[in-house]
Amino acid sequence: MEYTYNIIDSDASSKLQLQLYLEEYEDLVCARVETNASAGLNSILKYNPDLVLVNLGEGGMDYFQMVTELNQYMQSLPIIIGYAKSKKYAYNAIKCGFFDYWILPHNEFDIRKTMLRLRKLHPKQETPSTICLKSYKDYRYLDTKNILYLKSDNNTTDFFMKDGSVISAFKTLKSFEDKLPKDFIRVHQSYILNSRYVSRINYGKSICSLNYGREEELPFSKTYKDKIDSLKEMLSKTATKALN
Repeated sequence: MEYTYNIIDSDASSKLQLQLYLEEYEDLVCARVETNASAGLNSILKYNPDLVLVNLGEGGMDYFQMVTELNQYMQSLPIIIGYAKSKKYAYNAIKCGFFDYWILPHNEFDIRKTMLRLRKLHPKQETPSTICLKSYKDYRYLDTKNILYLKSDNNTTDFFMKDGSVISAFKTLKSFEDKLPKDFIRVHQSYILNSRYVSRINYGKSICSLNYGREEELPFSKTYKDKIDSLKEMLSKTATKALN
């Protein structure tokens, strides 16, 4: 299972170095990169990452205030790791419940130890690979890997499957959004797609192409553009690894 993470860092050099080190870990996926506490707060609330890495070097106290605000809005906080050029903020980080504190410049060994400890103490639970569609006394179980996309029609949701079949459920699209694995992304008021089948993102036409033996195009809307941007970053990262 994957851990998603956000980086909040105004130092371009530090941010780049950290991203390069984190590329080693197949189970880490970058959701967003921000440069200040205000944007970081909004980004965490929006993307709900598993892990947040924060450069406390400039305006460190702003980030501790950010954590205080997160407690007001979230049932459980993400795992937070802080780093700086000195131990100046270490005490505050401990008081705020940070998972770890690194001294810059980034050190590959320190990062590795933290990531291993993270996996040990906070193992990701496997997302169920099936979803149950219940209609009266009829229970139907779908393997999520075989679902291409979901399309809503008022209070009905159609599941479009790899084998060409279409299965209808008498529930709204929203009711399935939080029950599906992270591979599934809401890209439109009427569509949720399985990102593992995305072969193309066309911003000019606002279209995502799915390829599963034949190609199909689904629209995405401006409302969900941030999710499309995150999808693009995730797919680009995977593609880069494959090329290397």
